Amino acid sequence: MERSSIKKIVLAYSGGLDTSVIIPWLKENYPGCEVIAVFGNLGQVSEAEDLPERAKKSGVSKLYMEDLSEAFVSDYILPALKAGAKYEGYILGTALARPLIGKRLAEIAILENADAICHGCTGKGNDQVRFELAIRNFLPDIPIIAPWREWELKSREDEIAYAEAHNIPLKINRETNYSKDKNLWHLSHEGLDLENAENEPQYENENFLEMCVSPMKAPDKPTYITIGFEKGVPVSLDGENMSPLDIILKLNEIGGANGIGILDLIENRLIGMKCRGVYENPGGDILYFAHEYLETVCLDKLTMRKKQELAICFADLVYNGKWFGLLRESLSCFFDKTQENVSGTVTLKLYKGNIIKAGVKSSYSLYSEDLATFGEDEDFDHKDAAGFISIYGLPDRVQAKMNIGCK
Repeated sequence: MERSSIKKIVLAYSGGLDTSVIIPWLKENYPGCEVIAVFGNLGQVSEAEDLPERAKKSGVSKLYMEDLSEAFVSDYILPALKAGAKYEGYILGTALARPLIGKRLAEIAILENADAICHGCTGKGNDQVRFELAIRNFLPDIPIIAPWREWELKSREDEIAYAEAHNIPLKINRETNYSKDKNLWHLSHEGLDLENAENEPQYENENFLEMCVSPMKAPDKPTYITIGFEKGVPVSLDGENMSPLDIILKLNEIGGANGIGILDLIENRLIGMKCRGVYENPGGDILYFAHEYLETVCLDKLTMRKKQELAICFADLVYNGKWFGLLRESLSCFFDKTQENVSGTVTLKLYKGNIIKAGVKSSYSLYSEDLATFGEDEDFDHKDAAGFISIYGLPDRVQAKMNIGCK
């Protein structure tokens, strides 16, 4: 479509630097257009403060404040938790959020009869793919505007200068200009000194970490917690029944205070380059650890091995923006089946950035103390091992005889 024909644009709006600058840019480059901003609240409460006022000053005609927290947990986080999905150690905090926001953008574009959808993702990033694949799943042909692929601005410093020139209110400055993404599942930091892999992250700087304290500043006394699961879903914390959302929020508080969940990662982006980021995932790291611990007693060996193998595939699909694909949906069906007996309680000790196992209990446990004991037991005859080894090693013996005979 010609720019002149685009009169109503739905913008994925975070209130951050990129999307704040985009609003006046759209007004300048799409004359007479109406900008409708959509803020997807996924638990980033601080980001929503004074957002309506800042959006109005930036030039939007309407602002949707969408509370998507419950859907984020139930429809995206929990399937990933059940899968045990991690991408190179990263628990997919941003990657899980984008398909949900993309879906809501498409729904609002339909509601508003919009001519285009706009996002603030860079041409180097993963999020442009995640957003656009999600949007295309619901609106296959709608024009998508990505200013970072069009405008003359080359850096975040250029964006700040543009915002200042257009009197756009910002909550950052040149000294705190990390590229961040925050929701209830994580907080990511990229840019500035982190771009040099030789630099140590400034964990002790009070302006850096937000969800966690540095492990060095964590209490000298450990914190014990007990998490209850039913079919792979967290349902209680320290004996109190709670929703998964409330459990995550509480674990963010407890884990963050103990320096849990800080990850310094150089990862392989979808677009083909390596990038470095620091992630804060206090509640997520605790839940992943507890869930994996419970699975060690509830899942048989073959199922666990296959699950670990497919978790990598699942994580790749999510990271690469394929949430709405048939393969991801089919894998989720498999993971749901594996969780039927993953119920019980896990006790953990949190201490200065460490998560330490402190006990697990399940009515579906496959662990037998009587069978595993080095002491006397009635269920295992040691003499049976000789026949097992003979049959198990038969192919190796045949191979060995052939090798000797051919020399």
